[in-house]
Amino acid sequence: MPRPSLLLAAGFLALAAIGCAPESDAPTTAATGAASSASDPCAKDQLKLITPGKLTIGTDKPAYEPWFKDDNPANGQGFEGAVAKAVATGMGFTPEEVVWEVVPFDASYAPGPKKFDFDLNQVSITPERAQAVDFSEGYYTVKQAVVALADGKFAGATSLAALKDAKIGVQVGTTALQAVQEMIQPSADPSVFNQQIDVITALKNKQIDAIVLDLPTAFYVTAAQIDNAKIVGQFASSHAAPEEFGLLFEKGNPLVGCVNKTLATLKSSGDLAKIEAEWLTATAGAPEL
Repeated sequence: MPRPSLLLAAGFLALAAIGCAPESDAPTTAATGAASSASDPCAKDQLKLITPGKLTIGTDKPAYEPWFKDDNPANGQGFEGAVAKAVATGMGFTPEEVVWEVVPFDASYAPGPKKFDFDLNQVSITPERAQAVDFSEGYYTVKQAVVALADGKFAGATSLAALKDAKIGVQVGTTALQAVQEMIQPSADPSVFNQQIDVITALKNKQIDAIVLDLPTAFYVTAAQIDNAKIVGQFASSHAAPEEFGLLFEKGNPLVGCVNKTLATLKSSGDLAKIEAEWLTATAGAPEL
């Protein structure tokens, strides 16, 4: 049998070996978990946010259907309401940790500091806007639509050329103006209004012959906002790349990469397509111009 003195010496050597063991061999602790979080820039506690621990999202008011439901972005309904909820959830935020800010459409992409982490409000990604703000990858490919009164002169138009002499109205700051100028090329300059409701009122009062706006909104306008109105047809915004809506960020915001990562997951899983199918199913019925 070994002598007691040898047993004591062996014990001291074993303790010394444990004390000198590399950290990678030690069991996982709260400290190592924190280090792991710090190494992931998209971990919730590492995100650079307007308000720590809160995800602040901007959109305009009123928040129209089918993009939002009941003028309440926070309920997670409507296409963009559901997209916002899915992105927030994918980044680890609960509904109670999401804050909504009212941001006018044309103010969202103006240069300068923002009061939101990101904004979503049917803002199309364009090179001009990208000089002042950053965008995520696109979350919806959009077409423009022409809406006219059903008994109006241009209600039966079947081509863009047939709209050349129409008095057309658009909302200021939207890509509809550029789409009208490039694709329809009307004889007279389009009438530009400050708010969507002003464009709708002008059509109701027959100050203009037609309005151009994105297709899903056109379905809502004809169903709920203007009696005796119809969608004349839909058309692509340009001959080049498809027009897409993107989440909008202050220039240089590092959050863009993390949101793109979440969007990629929503696309690959099919969840984004399911959201679109739930809220925008009616948009397939308009004729092509």
